[in-house]
Amino acid sequence: MTTAHPRPTTRAGAAAGPAPVDAGRWPDVAAVPRASRPVRTVAAAVVRHALGGLPLRVRFPDGTILGRGGPLIEVRNPDAFHARIGTTGLIGFGESYMAGEWDAPDLVGALTVLASHAAALVPAPLQRLRRLWALRQPAAQRNTATGARDNISRHYDLSNDLFALFLDDTLTYSSAVFRGFPAEHALLPAAQHRKIDRLLDLAEVGEGTRLLEIGTGWGELALRAAARGAHVTSLTLSREQRDLARQRVREAGLADRVAIELCDYREAEGTYDAIVSVEMIEAVGAEFWPVYFRTLDERLAPGGRVALQAITMPHDRMLASRDTHTWIQKYIFPGGLLPSVEAVDRTVREHTRLAVTRRDAFGAHYAETLRLWRERFTERAEDVDDLGFDHVFRRLWTFYLAYSEAGFRSGYLDVQQYLLTKEPTR
Repeated sequence: MTTAHPRPTTRAGAAAGPAPVDAGRWPDVAAVPRASRPVRTVAAAVVRHALGGLPLRVRFPDGTILGRGGPLIEVRNPDAFHARIGTTGLIGFGESYMAGEWDAPDLVGALTVLASHAAALVPAPLQRLRRLWALRQPAAQRNTATGARDNISRHYDLSNDLFALFLDDTLTYSSAVFRGFPAEHALLPAAQHRKIDRLLDLAEVGEGTRLLEIGTGWGELALRAAARGAHVTSLTLSREQRDLARQRVREAGLADRVAIELCDYREAEGTYDAIVSVEMIEAVGAEFWPVYFRTLDERLAPGGRVALQAITMPHDRMLASRDTHTWIQKYIFPGGLLPSVEAVDRTVREHTRLAVTRRDAFGAHYAETLRLWRERFTERAEDVDDLGFDHVFRRLWTFYLAYSEAGFRSGYLDVQQYLLTKEPTR
């Protein structure tokens, strides 16, 4: 494996506390935004309104406590906390955590409460004025063919070694399917294979199947499909993933059955008996959902089947946030947007000859998957440091994994396996 884009290392505990922030790497974390007293006052009032009635305890240095009891949020620097929220909203909330200005002993528990009440956190009058105060998505993060390569690289080309620290040996970076809860890390490889096999079964992949995979990951699904006798063409935009996936294919002796290409889905050619795409649509962007689904339609032979795994969010929240810039987009998945079930159904219906034949939801399994990843990431903090990532990066990824887990535990997020079919030619 290789390590890409090394960061300066700062040895620190999981809580950043007073540790210095590298302003060159993290300019918006190192510098508290300038906010006038009225802005901070309004932000403090919004925080009181949002958190005061929730089953949380939010404690400030002066002894003030908000909430009705529950998981603790400890605000260490109220001025910075309110300045960030007042100027950049939820992006500021996340950056404040990265800076160590607030913390939570049970971060997932606290974020689960917030996710459960996400629609009501911002007062209705401010919600109606969202277009005036919410930050817009940067034009540079549009998922054009060039933009998509840059966006994917910023996440998946961080370092193969980094992902290997917290994923299991299959290197599968999507929701597993467990037999029961709670799960253990030792059960994760089997649970990932169970998920992959369900998708391959949905697509009826077997001996001689011509399979197109959109979004390679590190190659486990392609390997498993080839072991069934399929001929696999797998597309990725990540050089790091392509190189390691090719290595794994060679080591498995399956190079004659698997071709892994550095290729945008829009550039795919040929027709296939089956297509599988696992948690790829989240990186497509709403603007290009019709193009993505038309590509599935165009590449699929008549009578073929598409197995799609997708993270979804409520339709009303998707509509409210689809044009705004979020913390996840800024730091984790630039250009990304989770679709809703309604958006998938409508796009398939209006832009393709495909039909949604089956949909299975299993969000609780993603919460468990994320818990196992988060616990392993925390356990291996020193190894993360040794790869050249600093304490702010560790807080960033701790927040990302906890934030995502909370989304599924609250039911705000879900994950679906879809079967899309195409009528045979008469």
